[in-house]
Amino acid sequence: MELEVKTLDGSAAGSITVSDEIFGLEPRTDLIHRVVRWQLAKRQAGTHKAKGRSEVSGTTKKFVRQKGSGGARHGNRKAPQFRGGGKAFGPVVRDHGHDLPKKVRALGLAHALSTKAKAGSLIIVEDAKAGEAKTKALKEKFGKLGLQSALIIDGSELDANFALAARNIPAVDVLPVQGINVYDILRRNTLVLTKAAVSAIEERFK
Repeated sequence: MELEVKTLDGSAAGSITVSDEIFGLEPRTDLIHRVVRWQLAKRQAGTHKAKGRSEVSGTTKKFVRQKGSGGARHGNRKAPQFRGGGKAFGPVVRDHGHDLPKKVRALGLAHALSTKAKAGSLIIVEDAKAGEAKTKALKEKFGKLGLQSALIIDGSELDANFALAARNIPAVDVLPVQGINVYDILRRNTLVLTKAAVSAIEERFK
């Protein structure tokens, strides 16, 4: 598959041939959904906690006699039905993450990239560099490219000025190629890859 390469100013800068096995697949939403669920589950803190009846402070003394009171039989005040008692089946600290095979994760990434390519929401730029860390100047360049909601993926190292200038623009994320992931690709309307990022992605899938 051949894609047009642009500069940050919006002018043409030749073309690049990309792998059909990464950017030319017929997107499978079931694979993408599995990877997104895995990512979001892994991201959950799982630090929510409620005290059970064995953890709340209180006496275990039998407070009413077994028979003759006309009420129910109770052993102690820490039972869930009493005020100040423990929570029945409350949340506990746990890990929400689950396993997902590496091959499925890799395939999910390829299908996410193919989704953007098929929708025409993939832009290849020559590089992502800025002469100075000026948000206003970078925003003007993004306007020429038609970027409003975008994920920009550069090579292994980000240009410091570009990253500083972009971080204050709403709905624009900048990541090194190591940080590329399915969820971030899908949450922005446009995916912008530098030529260095394309090379690194294709090398990763070999």
